[in-house]
Amino acid sequence: MAISAADVKNLREMTGVGMMDCKKALTATDGDMDKAVEWLREKGLAAAQKKAGRIAAEGMAYAAVIDGVGVCVEVNAESDFVAKNDVFVDYVHQVAAVVAHEGPADLDALMACKYPGTELTVKEAQNEKVLVIGENINVRRFERFASGVSVPYVHMGGKIGVIVNLETTLDAKAVETVGKDVAMQIAALNPRFWDKAQVSEDVLAEEKKIMMAQMDNDPSMASKPQQVRERIVMGKLGKFYAENCLLQQEFVKDNTMTVEKYIASSAKALGGEIRFAGAVRFEKGEGIEKRQDDLAAEVAKLVK
Repeated sequence: MAISAADVKNLREMTGVGMMDCKKALTATDGDMDKAVEWLREKGLAAAQKKAGRIAAEGMAYAAVIDGVGVCVEVNAESDFVAKNDVFVDYVHQVAAVVAHEGPADLDALMACKYPGTELTVKEAQNEKVLVIGENINVRRFERFASGVSVPYVHMGGKIGVIVNLETTLDAKAVETVGKDVAMQIAALNPRFWDKAQVSEDVLAEEKKIMMAQMDNDPSMASKPQQVRERIVMGKLGKFYAENCLLQQEFVKDNTMTVEKYIASSAKALGGEIRFAGAVRFEKGEGIEKRQDDLAAEVAKLVK
């Protein structure tokens, strides 16, 4: 089948692999995107599966603790210029306040809530902001933590917003540094899972399959007996956990310990208990397609 320029572009952005290899992968898999990602991984070209594109969109990811409630929201705009506009930034902050105080069940419920300081709904207030700003804006998603102690972190003025939620016997101020350190780790490394216990058997089976295929394509490994290769794969799963699971990751500020051990050692030093309860990480625009850019034309030359 014919492989489109858009498909090659999307696969490149999903995997970080060169365009020619992406074209080969799509050709080999009859244009099936998921199978193409798997093909690239089996060839050792794609380090990790990324099903969502990394195409940027503008706006802001924002995280805050408001009256003890942890909130993370993403609001999109059409341009980076508008994302820095005071009117837009204030709208994002007010939306976060509504999420904290009203606890809406979903986006529809959020948009129907009263906008602070007015008789308008959030939706009606948004429509007014669009008229003032001159660009379309849209609340895309939100997350809320009503219990425990939440610690926010906003990276690069709104490129990434993270909330870390902790269960602790200590007060919020005492665990602020721990929460922020963990939030910064999440922002930087974007782990697929919080803990290895969340990794399903299906995911493990897929990883084992990829590892076996990689060895089949490695002349130094392909000749080894099946049982030996299977033992090697089992040994590599520890590395998979360390790369993909937050609590098993090497702590970026101290590579002598994992994140899990950092939390435990901090709790001991502070004389209390701290347990990682959950987190959310929003990166502005992840998975949202913008208008085509010059890269598309570059890709088109390769698929003619």
